Amino acid sequence: MGARAFARARRLVGARFRPQGYDPATGLDCVGLVWAAYAAAGRRLVRPRDYPLRGWSRERIVGALGRAGFAAVDEPRQSGDVALVALAAGQFHLVLMGADRCVHAHAGLRRVVETPLDAMLIAAPRWRLTQEA
Repeated sequence: MGARAFARARRLVGARFRPQGYDPATGLDCVGLVWAAYAAAGRRLVRPRDYPLRGWSRERIVGALGRAGFAAVDEPRQSGDVALVALAAGQFHLVLMGADRCVHAHAGLRRVVETPLDAMLIAAPRWRLTQEA
C-alpha cells in the first residue's frame, strides 16, 4: 500500500499548495497530500479537520496519524512512510517518503514538489500505515 501511495503522490507533483487543502483539484497542504495519495492508492483515511498551520502540537499530530491507521516505526524506511519534520516557529510538516526521494506540499513554493531525501528527513520520526487499519 505504501509504495502505491508514494507513486500516487508523485502524480500530484505540481498541484497547488493550499492551507487545509485536501483536494488535488483545488490545492493540498502536507496533511492533505498524504491523505490524497493514500485515497488515490485505494485507502481512505480518517482526516483531521481544522488544524492550524502553526501551533498544532506534536501530540495532536501523532494522535491524528494514529486515528488514520499509522503507527510509529523504527524499521528501515519503506516507500509510503510518513515523516514528521519539526520546522521553525513551532510548525510541523508531514512528508511522504520514497526510497531516496520524498514528496511534500511546499508552502514557500506554493506547490507539491518531489525532492531528494536529505539527512534531516532520513533522521525524522516516521509512521507507517498498519495492515489492520
